[in-house]
Amino acid sequence: MEAVTAVKPLIRVAALSGSLRKTSCHTGLLRAAIDMTKESVPGMEIEYIDISLLPLINTDLEINGTYPPVVEAFRRKILEADCVLFASPEYNFSVSAPLKNALDWASRAPNVWADKAAAIISTGGSSGGGRAQYHLRQIGVFLDLHFINKPEFTLNAFQLPKKFDAEGNLIDEAAKEKLKQVLISLQAFTLRLQR
Repeated sequence: MEAVTAVKPLIRVAALSGSLRKTSCHTGLLRAAIDMTKESVPGMEIEYIDISLLPLINTDLEINGTYPPVVEAFRRKILEADCVLFASPEYNFSVSAPLKNALDWASRAPNVWADKAAAIISTGGSSGGGRAQYHLRQIGVFLDLHFINKPEFTLNAFQLPKKFDAEGNLIDEAAKEKLKQVLISLQAFTLRLQR
């Protein structure tokens, strides 16, 4: 008699980086997460969603219930995802302007964030972006996003040993393991919400 193994359904993750820099450590965190899903977190597929082309939110751009094509495409990607992974830098104790802009565009009627599981990862100075994470959670209450609570992922990018290479790629093994645990938690929480 053959053993039956349970196969986890594929979880589609929309991944957004709040930093637009070419060598952004936040985008590097997302690249590391994408690599992990291919190697050690089966059942997840992460798609990086570029928010750099979104125009600044302006309701004058909404015409007869439609949005500019780049905004429509972005909203469709969020709608089709099962959950969201935010890589959120901390700017002045809050989320970055590009990330807030993306949050606002996808919240326009109908709100495509609604009832999705989400996780936040961040890096930066001494708090590792923690204050921005709490602000993003506050914004998520109105958007009806459901964030995992644990594990939290904040990373002091300037503390030795070195965490990122010159291109913004995550090279710290302890941080990679912590990131893997976030992905596993996000996967489990997404499946729980889908029941």
